[in-house]
Amino acid sequence: MLLKRLWEHFGDLKTAWQAPIAAIGQVEGIGPKLQGAIAHYRKQCQPLTLYEHHCQLNPDHWVLSDPRYPPLLREIPDPPPLLYYGGNRILEILRQPTPTVAIVGTRDPSEYAERWAHKLGYALAQAGLTVVSGMAAGIDGAAHRGCLEAGGATLAVLGTGVDMIYPQENRPLYYQIHERGGFLSEYPRGVGADRSQFPRRNRIIAGLCRAVIIAEAPYKSGALITARYAAEYGRDVYVLPGHLDNHRAKGALSLVNQGAHLILGEEALLEQLLGHTPPLDPTPFSAPSPTLSLPQQQILEAIQQLSQGSQSVAFDDIVQRVCLDTGVVMAELIHLELMGYVEQQPGNRYRKTGC
Repeated sequence: MLLKRLWEHFGDLKTAWQAPIAAIGQVEGIGPKLQGAIAHYRKQCQPLTLYEHHCQLNPDHWVLSDPRYPPLLREIPDPPPLLYYGGNRILEILRQPTPTVAIVGTRDPSEYAERWAHKLGYALAQAGLTVVSGMAAGIDGAAHRGCLEAGGATLAVLGTGVDMIYPQENRPLYYQIHERGGFLSEYPRGVGADRSQFPRRNRIIAGLCRAVIIAEAPYKSGALITARYAAEYGRDVYVLPGHLDNHRAKGALSLVNQGAHLILGEEALLEQLLGHTPPLDPTPFSAPSPTLSLPQQQILEAIQQLSQGSQSVAFDDIVQRVCLDTGVVMAELIHLELMGYVEQQPGNRYRKTGC
């Protein structure tokens, strides 16, 4: 990446910006035409003003030279020059020396692959590893949920800004990760989903991790792009064995011919990753039942009364019934959704989940 070459050549980007055009031309990839464009841009741009405005809109980010920038990610050939972050535990997780392992795969997995993605996320978290994925539907979501159910640390690398929820079906998962994990992205706040952004996102997943697990992926899958990046960066690649008659597994299985390791169970995987097998608790993690606040109890009672126990209820009807401020009701509904008590339906409607 050109910015990284400039940074490495001059020591920092401030020195690169102030360097003579002739000196910039000594950097690989910068020819006479690009030198002219840089000289023209320098006359028009005030970098400090531009950066200050950017920081007002996006205060939570790191530049390449920031000591908090993930060191493994900085090593890859094209790290994001700006890395945006979010989530309540992101700084704590990245300060920990624990290894990071990615679990990725198809958005339309078989029941077998989704179950194993969950099991592997759970086992890695129990062993103290950080689980990284892309918060996509299917395999990604199962891996994140398995890690969270084990009480572990998980990071979601997004193809949108860290404040955007995509896909919408993972809205409850987004709030769970926000509370107990973290988000990373190369896109500033407010940037929505675009198909072109996700393949680039996959290099960040591979760059952050010591190893990448492909749970299930057909040919032409984004997960195979992550595996390719991982191999280029010198990371280990692991593949969940799949059925030869399952077209969704064939892309992942093809990686075995390229040197990927087959996963033969949780304990065997941990032995390969850590050199030993830590004790695993087969009992699923169960968080203590949260104590509901008075507003939360009122909201649940209102939904119950208005819905007759089965139908969803409009947000405005809930607000009128509980006589609370609209912002308070919205905040409490988010918490109730996070705890699994309610589920949002299309049209800004809510229903109880039966918890």
